[in-house]
Parts: sequence; structure tokens; C-alpha cells
Amino acid sequence: MSQNIIIIGGGIIGLSCAYELRMRGFNVTVLEARRCGGQASGAAAGMLAPFSENTEGPDAFFRLCQFSLLLYPEWQEQIRSISGVHFEYANTGSLHIAYHAADLLSLEGRRLWQRQYGSSGEIVSGAELFRMEPALSRDVLAALYTPEESHIYAPDFIRALEQACRISGVLIKEELGSVRLVEWDRHIAVSAADSTVFYGDRLVASTGAWAQELSEQLGLPIPVYPIRGQICAYRTETQPPVKHMVFFNQGYLVAKANGTMVCGASEDVAGYDTSVTERGIERLRNWNNKVFPFLEGQLPFHSWAGLRPATQDGYPLIGPVEGAERVLMAAGHYRNGILLSPVTAKLIADFIENRCVPSEVREMFSPSRFANAWI
Repeated sequence: MSQNIIIIGGGIIGLSCAYELRMRGFNVTVLEARRCGGQASGAAAGMLAPFSENTEGPDAFFRLCQFSLLLYPEWQEQIRSISGVHFEYANTGSLHIAYHAADLLSLEGRRLWQRQYGSSGEIVSGAELFRMEPALSRDVLAALYTPEESHIYAPDFIRALEQACRISGVLIKEELGSVRLVEWDRHIAVSAADSTVFYGDRLVASTGAWAQELSEQLGLPIPVYPIRGQICAYRTETQPPVKHMVFFNQGYLVAKANGTMVCGASEDVAGYDTSVTERGIERLRNWNNKVFPFLEGQLPFHSWAGLRPATQDGYPLIGPVEGAERVLMAAGHYRNGILLSPVTAKLIADFIENRCVPSEVREMFSPSRFANAWI
């Protein structure tokens, strides 16, 4: 008999786990306190850029991100085919720009180690750089070009993923108000605000910035904290086309096929406050003009904020909880939820099916890794 899996959280991680588990034959129910994709997932710029986002070196987290990028072409095509929903998926490559000669050594160091891990990146400058991206400021000295990186339009992709889940037989319950784990020993029982109880064999907790709420129930430290990320978007239909994702030390700019350019991100600690601040958006605007001069004087037509679930050590929580083996966590993905969704879904399904999971993954991303620090 197929196991019944309950997933708390209808963001991209929860929906991805639901889709993968359903494809493997499990009965799956997703419980969402609000609306699917309404938190960090829908606010994301949709960058699939492990080389640009991980600049220090090829640690286990980078390798996880890179593996997920390799899964994406087939993953997104499955979602598109099953859902019938169109969404933008663009293999534009990226440019990480530098303004000063002192930064070139750092770019070259990154190019060298990234070449060993599948990047065909190269340093471009001068006429070649401005041929690739004509609208860039002439103050830009050089850039690390990484052809392998892509981006996706997150709002449409979340909608497609939700639809693919529904079509494949995932039961999705939204607007539950609150969702609380009340039993996890002999079976799983989850209670909603109206006292409806949902029963299952296993639980996957994918509650993003709210994952810490399970700490007291499970008797386990779950140090996941909300980091407010503020983003803005410009209309660029009449401007020179921007062909690549552009990263710089203060943020990023991503041009979308719908004639907009997404700019982010201004981050701060504000609890669960998702309001947009003038200071946060002004910081973005000041840097945008230095990257693309055509943005000088333009006002964003839209600004928004999302809560990014950051763990204490910066790495996500993926896998079973020690002492509560019916409970698995898939949370704490910080800025990489969109990128890491296919690999997280694969790993969660592998754990549930008792398949082989690399020891490096089990140790580095274990939800129980902070237990020894809790006195």
C-alpha cells in the first residue's frame, strides 16, 4: 500500500517535493496556511545561477546547487508538459561585472575553480564585453561570463508547478489559517485552524521562514530566520535590450521576456514584516544607474518584498529529523529556493524511499545538525 505523505507549506519547495513524490507513486497532500507560492517563492527573481551566487569555492553547498542546475532542463520541461502552463525559462548566461583592476584577480580566481566544475566561463572586457551587452556602463572594466546559467519567471513557474501537482493527483488544501503538527510518533496528524485534522504516514515540513515554529514541538533547534529581501522592477520595452543576467557586488539585474527588468536585492532583518521601505529601494536604484545608465531617472513601476528563510549556518535543512523519523524537513533555502527545488525534491523522495543518499548530504544538510548546540 502506498504511503500517505503530508507536506506543510505550498511554496516552491513544498510543491516540488509534492510533485516528485506523486510521480513516484505516493499519495500526497499539501497543506498551506495562506496561498501557494505567496511568500518567498513568488517574490523571487528566478535566477538559476550557482556559479554567480557561490563565489568562495566548491563546497558541498555549491555542488548541491550545481547538481540542481543540471536537473533543471528536464525538470522544467516536465512541469511545462504536464501543466500546460507557459512560463519563461531562458538560458541567457550571466555576467559578473567589475569596475576596478583590483577586482580582476578575484574574477580570475573564480574562473579557474569554476572551470573545474563544469563552467566554460571566461573573462571578457573592452569591445567584446560591450558587444555582448551594449547598454552596460562604460565604467565597467571587465566581467566573468558564465554561459551555463539561466533564469525562470518565478510567478508563472509556481503557477505551472501547482497545476502540475493538481493534475497528477496531489491534494492541495489552502487558506487553512494555521497548520500545526500534533502527532508524529505512531503516525502523522496535522491540525488546521478550524480543527480539521489530516493524517498521514510521513510529514515533509517546507514552511520556509516559519520553520522554526516546529522547534518546540519536536524538541529540536531549528534556527531558521526571516530575512527581508526587497526587489523592484522597471519597464524596459523601449530601452536597449539586456541579454544576460548581470551580477555586481551590490546586487543583480535580470531582464525578463515580458519587457521588465527585475533588480534585487536589498536585505535586512525585519522579523516577519514584508513592507517595502524607501531606503531599501533607493539603495537598489543608486546602483542600477551605475550598471545601466539608461535607468538614470527612471522609477520602478513595482516594488515588493519577500521573506528569505536563512539558517544559522547558511545551509538548508534537507532530510529526516533524528528522534522523529516520520518527519522530514525541506526548509532554510535562503536565496536559492527556486534553484534548489528539483534537487531538494529528489533528495526528500530518496530519503522516504530509503535510497542511497551521499553521506556528505546527510551530514551537511541534516535538520538535526544544531542539536548539540542546544542546551
